[in-house]
Amino acid sequence: MNTKDQVPEQAQWVYDAPNIEELARRYDQWAQDYDQEMEEVFGNVGPQRTVETFIKYVPTDAKILEVGTGTGLVGALLNQQGYYHVDGLDISLQMMEEARKKNVYTSLYQATLGEPLEFTDNTYQAIMAKGVFAPGHAPSRAFDELIRVTHRGGVIVFTLRTDYYEASDFKYKQNALEASGDWKLLEKTEPFPMWPKATQELMYNIWVYEVAKE
Repeated sequence: MNTKDQVPEQAQWVYDAPNIEELARRYDQWAQDYDQEMEEVFGNVGPQRTVETFIKYVPTDAKILEVGTGTGLVGALLNQQGYYHVDGLDISLQMMEEARKKNVYTSLYQATLGEPLEFTDNTYQAIMAKGVFAPGHAPSRAFDELIRVTHRGGVIVFTLRTDYYEASDFKYKQNALEASGDWKLLEKTEPFPMWPKATQELMYNIWVYEVAKE
């Protein structure tokens, strides 16, 4: 079966955006219905599973950057776990407006992953990125900036579709960063279906890397 046949229609619609500007526009259009559709149509377990992994490595007083905040589903769960120093970043203003309503972020920034970020070196103790590294979304080169803005010894936690890891340049980039000593792998979860109501075929892993201490 073609991978596209396994992807829920609405998700494929954003994956197929021809450029970053159109991707942002499509998320703007989806923003108001996103939370409801993720629950009712997708059965989205990604936020819960990713937060469960994240809290094993990050203390609650850490300063955190969540990239690809969307409507703030992950931020809300982090807040419930006692994480109150979370900044958010996304390309979609309308998605961030929905996130703002949840009152769980210290600051929200519009930015594009893969381009230089406005933060100084070593700003954050941890990075969270659920659903950001996907077809038509953030490129693997975004890891360089995420490493730069993370404290030495801090962690970067992200989800990645299992088949996309193999088919894209993410496998090469992640291994290259480990070989160069920029980060080291702490955990790669077993594959799981992130959207079990919509598809049992697409599997995801959660990756946890520690940024080099020196």
